[in-house]
Amino acid sequence: MLKQSEVDAREEALRLLVRELPDEQRKTFYERAEKELKDPDTFAVLNYLFIAGLHHFYLGRWLRGLINLVVFSAGIYLIYLDRWSNGLIIIGIITVLEFYALFRSQIIVKHYNNRISADILDAVKIP
Repeated sequence: MLKQSEVDAREEALRLLVRELPDEQRKTFYERAEKELKDPDTFAVLNYLFIAGLHHFYLGRWLRGLINLVVFSAGIYLIYLDRWSNGLIIIGIITVLEFYALFRSQIIVKHYNNRISADILDAVKIP
């Protein structure tokens, strides 16, 4: 489980490393970061509006998003086949499991952004 203090400490350490970069490298870092970093609010909205895995796709977690979408669709399909209870149970399980991502969207996206920032930092540093 992600710990807020650890994620915040990693973010601060990365911020200090970026601050130490020469101007041109720092500029390159921020240009790439602007394109690649994700917004926690967008992640939360995608999760909140449609519990079908769209928020996983947003962070590039294609397999998890696809599994979530298939299971959610199976629940809808079961409802369509008049197997209401089975369909609602499946959708209910997916919804409960995704509450974690909804209520912890800030830290999940911050952790993701820390990993992306570290990758960008490694790429822009001149050896």
